[in-house]
Amino acid sequence: MTLSGILPPKAVKVLSAPSSKKRLLHDIADLAAGIYDLPARGVLDALIEREGLGPTGVGHGVALPHARIPELDRVVGLFVMLEKPIDYDAVDRQPVDITFSLFAPMEAGVMHLKALALVSRTLRNADLCNKLRANPDPAKLHAILTEAQADKAA
Repeated sequence: MTLSGILPPKAVKVLSAPSSKKRLLHDIADLAAGIYDLPARGVLDALIEREGLGPTGVGHGVALPHARIPELDRVVGLFVMLEKPIDYDAVDRQPVDITFSLFAPMEAGVMHLKALALVSRTLRNADLCNKLRANPDPAKLHAILTEAQADKAA
């Protein structure tokens, strides 16, 4: 599994700061619906349900909202960089400006967990996150994300 395999260039977006975590989840659901031809309401409901189990703000300005979506047949991703950090109820209580959402089929099981681990490992790299924050162009963000993993594999 690779980031380039789950994150097409069109699934990298930069947004101005949404007014709240809930608004961000709405934006993510709308973007995912448009990119992957999914029902926006279903995606939003799944994201909110998952957040109810515990916040997906993993710390250091990073959040990994994720959900299982019945209409999918493979794991897909959506990277959203915020121009201004927002309160996200992250584990370290720091505002979030980097989000990588994962959406998986209902029966994805291990593949969903592998994708989460891959994204988590990638975004745990402080230097990489600093590069992402310094390059607000979606094409550059996609290149940084996918090249980082290629460099590790080499």
